[in-house]
Amino acid sequence: MTKQTTVAIVGAGPTGLLLAGDLAQAGVDVTVLERRSTDSTLTRAFGVHARTLEHLDARGLADELLTLGARVERLRLFERIHIDLTRLSTRFPFLLITPQYNVERLLERRATAAGARIARDAQVAALHENADGVELTLADGVLRADYAVGADGVHSVVRDALGLPFPGKSVLTSIMLADVRLAQPPEDVLAVNAVGDAFAFVAPFGDGWHRIFAWDRRHQVPDTAPVTLEEIRAVTRRALGTDFGLQEARWTSRFHSDERQVPHYRVGRVLLAGDAAHVHSPAGGQGMNTGLQDAANLGWKLAAVVRGQAPDALLDTYQTERHPVGRLVLRSSGTIIRMAKIKSRAGRLARDILGSAALRLPPVARKAAGTISGIGIDYPAAPRAQDLPLRDSRRLYETLRDGKFVLVAPDDAKPALDGAYDRVTLAAPADATTPWTLVRPDAHIAWQGDASTLHTALRQNGLSS
Repeated sequence: MTKQTTVAIVGAGPTGLLLAGDLAQAGVDVTVLERRSTDSTLTRAFGVHARTLEHLDARGLADELLTLGARVERLRLFERIHIDLTRLSTRFPFLLITPQYNVERLLERRATAAGARIARDAQVAALHENADGVELTLADGVLRADYAVGADGVHSVVRDALGLPFPGKSVLTSIMLADVRLAQPPEDVLAVNAVGDAFAFVAPFGDGWHRIFAWDRRHQVPDTAPVTLEEIRAVTRRALGTDFGLQEARWTSRFHSDERQVPHYRVGRVLLAGDAAHVHSPAGGQGMNTGLQDAANLGWKLAAVVRGQAPDALLDTYQTERHPVGRLVLRSSGTIIRMAKIKSRAGRLARDILGSAALRLPPVARKAAGTISGIGIDYPAAPRAQDLPLRDSRRLYETLRDGKFVLVAPDDAKPALDGAYDRVTLAAPADATTPWTLVRPDAHIAWQGDASTLHTALRQNGLSS
């Protein structure tokens, strides 16, 4: 049987679900294909960074997610290196620790409420793209779409079908994972440290269970090798000085961590996002966050193109804006993991002394916090929009929940919108000195100026003729 949809998304992880919700809210017919038959309760991601929380806030989801996690205001990378998040210019000056499945459940609820179809146990066997659309071959037939997005992870079927290379290398092998009960949980929300030949990371699920990531330079074995509790205990004690009274495990596994990035996020009518486009070490908790930010960038652009409100070339800006960000994340997470792997005691001491000294310099501290949180990452022609208070007692990010462009300008600016009333929300700032600002649906600034250049800005963004 052949079926039809406007946009097919392969993968119902966080990236695919946020994208599906944005498209469905914009009135686009969207189908998500997920090879798993049920929701997964397994998770590798635990940290939701400030910029991601801003994107969730712009979708009305952040406040609920905050009730499902714990906040970390100072991120400790090593014994003496701490990144202070409290000075970030955002409503969310912290890292939220919550399992990935909490994020997925909120995003899936939003996507299905907006009309997205999520088909589970739907394995894509082949994909073919032509000038008219994309055909995805499934076990029970073919799904035809105008566009397709591969959000299907590091082993992406979509990326492989396109024949795209995924250059890079493995940076860590034999990383152990375990969900455990602890007799004496860490005093802080997170426990993390590296001692050259071992590192360990402990984070709470919030229900009495904890996730441990552990790595032992002395014992590198294949991913298929079993994990024992004694091995986890020994590595955790070496890295953190204690095993926290580890009592039992409900699940254990091993994996290896790669640093890879596809050269092109777009091939014709097919696009890649999240781990299908880039993958890196877990250091800094960047993986899920970068994928969600990919989806926020792509969603409004793809919706505008399929509705005929913007030229197809708009999709090329997804590559120009997001590919450099993926490359930056690979560099920053790679730097952290290489610092963690410094073997000699003298090298680790130098790392900690120099790193802590550097972070006492305000410009360095701001750069580090901005990069790891995503707050400091801008696009060259579209900086991040601050969450401004509005005259009607709302905030800018609350106004963005309609999925439209927002013009921050006085109420009497409405005539200047000309024919763009239905696609642009007018929001009067609480501060009358705020410059006229056109904000994209992904909370980046498209234009700032005055009434004399607004029409040009609207036309350039496909909002008026």
